[in-house]
Amino acid sequence: MIQTELFSSPPADLLVFERLACNKGFQLVAGIDEAGRGPLAGPVVAAAVILPAGLVIPGVNDSKKLSPDTRERLFDIIMAQARAVGVGMGSPELIDRINILQATRQAMLTAVAQLDPQPDYLLIDGISTIDSPIPQKTIKKGDSLSLSIAAASIIAKVTRDRLMRELDRVHPGYGFSGHKGYGSASHMEAIRRLGPSPAHRLSFGGVKEYLPCTSS
Repeated sequence: MIQTELFSSPPADLLVFERLACNKGFQLVAGIDEAGRGPLAGPVVAAAVILPAGLVIPGVNDSKKLSPDTRERLFDIIMAQARAVGVGMGSPELIDRINILQATRQAMLTAVAQLDPQPDYLLIDGISTIDSPIPQKTIKKGDSLSLSIAAASIIAKVTRDRLMRELDRVHPGYGFSGHKGYGSASHMEAIRRLGPSPAHRLSFGGVKEYLPCTSS
């Protein structure tokens, strides 16, 4: 049976939850986070990271609190020092088909499946568990409370930002490199002017209103 707990009070340091898991006998703890649930375009990206026990990487924190240059630098450090890193994605088509929450959970499962070695415990940012037999804890604002989750948030964010820069080359005119698919004023104007691209989430408000009408 999945074991879950919800934490909301900040611990004294970013390794508290990892140590709690270790004290319960778990040896391979994976932090899991996502990037891109809110944008109007592009995939949702999830990452899972297993760090060596007790490792501290200075500067690692919630990716939203870091500059792009800092995220890129820490991305390389995490990739070099982590025991395992996995990445999963939910495409715009998948998001439109099963909704953003379920696409995010599926991307997290894919990220965990890619880990080698496999974890025996999961720390997940947010309040939603995933359909895995591995014991897991959900942690509200976990990307600011757990080093493993913070590392996963950086991997997910940098991976997604790189994908959005590539989508800017594939679908020029929308400015994906700048706003990364979020609903900025310039992005909304581009959707009104050009219509949705294949990279857009057609079920999202701000996009679906501009789908071409089809006669029955």
